[in-house]
Amino acid sequence: MTHHILRRPEVERLTGLSRSTIYRLMADGEFPKPVKLTRKAVGWQQNTINEWLAQRPLTD
Repeated sequence: MTHHILRRPEVERLTGLSRSTIYRLMADGEFPKPVKLTRKAVGWQQNTINEWLAQRPLTD
């Protein structure tokens, strides 16, 4: 199975969250931590983001 890595702009698009909200939620333990790609780059595994989205309550 291939693990697709999403960079932050794609995570923002998929979740509808801003950069600051993503990092605040990560600090609060409410959003998945990224994986380190290089010394300066991080990304999120697509399946992890999909699972997080599936667990969010639906709002009107």
